[in-house]
Amino acid sequence: MKAIFLIFNKENSHFVIFVIYYLYYGKIWSGGYMHAVKVRNIIIGEGVPKLCVPIVAKDDKELLSALEKIVPKKPDIIEFRADIYESFRNKVQLMEALGTIRDNIGDIALLFTIRTAAEGGNASIEADEYVELCKYVCESGYADLIDVEAYMRDEVLEELCGTAHNNNVYVVASNHDFNRTPDETVIVERLKSMYERGADISKIAVMPSCEEDVIALLSATLKVNKEPDLGPVITMSMGKMGMISRLTGEIFGSAVTFASVGEASAPGQIPIEDVRRIIGMFHDMN
Repeated sequence: MKAIFLIFNKENSHFVIFVIYYLYYGKIWSGGYMHAVKVRNIIIGEGVPKLCVPIVAKDDKELLSALEKIVPKKPDIIEFRADIYESFRNKVQLMEALGTIRDNIGDIALLFTIRTAAEGGNASIEADEYVELCKYVCESGYADLIDVEAYMRDEVLEELCGTAHNNNVYVVASNHDFNRTPDETVIVERLKSMYERGADISKIAVMPSCEEDVIALLSATLKVNKEPDLGPVITMSMGKMGMISRLTGEIFGSAVTFASVGEASAPGQIPIEDVRRIIGMFHDMN
């Protein structure tokens, strides 16, 4: 890469009017992961960042309503935020909800997530119950990918990677910081550590307090993508200030971006139509 310049729109408290870049041979980052992940009909880690839309539903009625809105938008991945679903601790009801989702989404990839309160979610849950529920979902055959919080407790990630892989489920190891953005070197170390511990995809989401924090996240993403033996990463800087990180994955190397249909599950998520248009524009410039 010869140079990347970001122009900030400070008047609106967030980045973005243009990303101007010059790359060797006039190309943007090519997505050359050594270990891209093929899930159903998509390859995570190649080409345009894949679009993931979360289901934000407290009960079955809201679940069906969300599916009616999301499925016609044709995202690449649908994330079931089970921590928002009030009956997620009841295994029978959880399986019924997952069955409903699978019946309605066809061949769209399904990501299962229990986001704990410690990482910005709704679930106040002990590690043992978290592991038990995640294993149950892996063995159900409904989920294609499962989110595992990488720093919940020693050995949780390694244990769930074993169960997931035995059931042909991919693991997205994740870390979320809603209070700050760690140093660039810390972000890099965390993303690499997730792979070393068995994950297929590593994810980090951070909260910026200044423009430099967003640049740190983007730079860390690019550095990890230059590592030849690692798989795809998913990174984002949250809130309005970090919106640009959700749109420039094909430049810096974030393989999936989360978009909204209706209610968002995290600050800074952008409607899917807008995300699809903008990431398509960057792709066409390649």
